[in-house]
Amino acid sequence: LKHLVWIQVLDYMTRKDKAFMVVDTHAGAGMYLLDSSMAQKTGESATGIGQLWSLPIDELPESVARYRAVIADANPGHALTQYPGSPWISAHCTRDTDPLRFFELHSSDAPLLAQALRFAQKRTQITQADGLAGLKGLMPPPARRAAVLIDPSYEDKTDYGKVVQSLRDALQRFATGTYVLWYPELARRESVELPERLLKLGVPNWLHVTLSTRPPATDGLGMTGSGLFIINPPWTLPAMLEETMPWLVKTLAEGGQGDYTLDWQIN
Repeated sequence: LKHLVWIQVLDYMTRKDKAFMVVDTHAGAGMYLLDSSMAQKTGESATGIGQLWSLPIDELPESVARYRAVIADANPGHALTQYPGSPWISAHCTRDTDPLRFFELHSSDAPLLAQALRFAQKRTQITQADGLAGLKGLMPPPARRAAVLIDPSYEDKTDYGKVVQSLRDALQRFATGTYVLWYPELARRESVELPERLLKLGVPNWLHVTLSTRPPATDGLGMTGSGLFIINPPWTLPAMLEETMPWLVKTLAEGGQGDYTLDWQIN
């Protein structure tokens, strides 16, 4: 869900000739091998891109076909061997004139990220620091256009409050940027209350979408889905998601136990 929508945001931003800044507050390693021990342990790809990879391209909604084409560009052969992170997708889907600003706190991931982005290194700046703290200093961007992706791990429950405050600070400096916030759907109170806290920021234009592909855990533990809250979304996004979300639920839901929600306000 995150990468499919992020590609749509980037494609919309590149429609205008004017450059825009891309900011990723929690960039990660940039590229992930699907045959690694960690990928094999989680098995996440098998129930996501793995299922979409094998479907005929003419059976996919336009947005899903676009998403799969980007993933294919990260895999030189016909086999699905690696999965690009959001920084690689950002570099791939933007232009040489669009500056890229990535934050990655972990010392082991920052060098891997630089290696994955060698093809765009002239316009890329990687900062080994807390991205939520660093975002404030980048706003407003010189070109007065920006797409910002915020997706911390939320392993620390204080992350929920930090993302709200970070968005509040960024909006005070640059109210017209497009901010895409990802969060996990969990039974945890902080996760359940996050969308309402974001609405209380009082932004005039927003979109909230969630996707669940499995039934809620009986013990109340574990992630059952994910959500995106987008401030200043492309006006084209609601219609695209109205077409795409039912298809994703039907295609990816485990045992038919999937669902989605979609709500927005765009003036």
